[in-house]
Amino acid sequence: MTARYVLFLAIVMSLFGASLTVNANKGRHYYEQTGEVVWDINTDDKIIALTFDDGPHPQYTAAILDVLAKYDIKATFFIIGKNAEKYPSMILRSYSEGHELANHTYSHPFKISMAELREELRQTNEVIYSITGFSPTLFRPVGGNYTDQMINVAVEDGYKVVMWSWHQDTLDWKQPGVEKIAQKVLKGASPGDVILFHDGGGNRTQTIQALEKIIPTLQKQGYTFVTMSELIEHREQGKLKAH
Repeated sequence: MTARYVLFLAIVMSLFGASLTVNANKGRHYYEQTGEVVWDINTDDKIIALTFDDGPHPQYTAAILDVLAKYDIKATFFIIGKNAEKYPSMILRSYSEGHELANHTYSHPFKISMAELREELRQTNEVIYSITGFSPTLFRPVGGNYTDQMINVAVEDGYKVVMWSWHQDTLDWKQPGVEKIAQKVLKGASPGDVILFHDGGGNRTQTIQALEKIIPTLQKQGYTFVTMSELIEHREQGKLKAH
């Protein structure tokens, strides 16, 4: 029985573990205690943060901003520096409309040395600052994969690392269908969630259409949408529910 059980676990991990794998030594509990990495927060207050990776894109980011404006809510955009250079008007619009801008590296590399990471963070920061006069303080690793060394570099450079709620990865980059994206969020929604979407890196039409289902439904349920910094501030102000 033991051998079969071990084999079963190995198969399950190989199939489903990849999206949750973090190449870290200290783990989530440690980093949540230090506050250096945020996945979500534990609260009774019905607040949720919408986050978007890999933009900006002239068509899809613009359409997402239109939806957010329609429902008068703010979100956080984890920006790729190269894309920001190509489409500065999208960066300026996002910032001008009150959304939070965050760092998602300059070239979106899946493998990177610590020296390269520091340079990628610097480049993206400089691009965003040159457009808006704002310097991001939040960083999301590519693919959500990190090591202790990466966290150290980010923290040393003044960043807080932001992940997402493990049950709220919409996988919208796979284009699974509007209904699947919407139901992934709606069925799992809980106070303090951080939801992962993408506004760049491919066709994001399904994401845009799913937002039109997700946002009004959650608003009717009493949820308020906040930026990542607002969510973090909420936790740090001591409004955290007792464990």
